[in-house]
Amino acid sequence: MAMHDLVEAIRSSPAPFATRVVAVDGLGGAGKTTLAEGLAAELDAPVVHTDDFASWDNPVGWWPDLLEQVLEPLAAGCAARFTPTSWGGPPRAEIVVQPAPFVVLEGVTASREAFRPYLAYAVWVEAPRELRLERGLARGGQDTRERWAQWMAAEDAYVARERPAEHADRVVRGDRLW
Repeated sequence: MAMHDLVEAIRSSPAPFATRVVAVDGLGGAGKTTLAEGLAAELDAPVVHTDDFASWDNPVGWWPDLLEQVLEPLAAGCAARFTPTSWGGPPRAEIVVQPAPFVVLEGVTASREAFRPYLAYAVWVEAPRELRLERGLARGGQDTRERWAQWMAAEDAYVARERPAEHADRVVRGDRLW
C-alpha cells in the first residue's frame, strides 16, 4: 500500500473531534516512528510520542498521563501540555501541542482501548520479533538486551490483553514500509 492511499483513508475517516488524532501503534522496533514521520509530513501534523510518557521502568502503565495531558485537552479544543520523560538523561522542556486538523500519536500502545474514543484513525505496524529486537539493540546498544527482553514481555502482555491489530483501521508491515 502506498503512503498516498493511507493518507487518503485517514483524511476521509470520520472525525470525532476537530483535531483528528491518528494513532500509529505497534511493538518496539516495528517501524512506527518512520511511518509516523511520513504521515506527519503528509498531513502537516505534529507528532506526540508515547515514549515521551513511557520509561524503562514503566513501559505501558503511563497512559493516564497521556490521556489527561494530551487527548482530553485536544478533544476539548485546547492545547496539550506535557513534560517528556527523560529516560535517565537530563530533564526535558515542556512540549505544547496546539489543536490542529491532525495530530499523530506514535508509539507502543498508541491505540489502546482507553485512547480509542479520541482516535480518528489507528494504524498497527507489524514486524518480525527478531527484526524488532535487532533495531532496538542498534538504537540502544547491546547492553540494553536485558531491558529489551523485559520491554518486549510488557508489550506482549499489552497485545494479549487488548489485541490492538484487531481494532486497527489499517495494519501495515514495518519491514516493508514504503
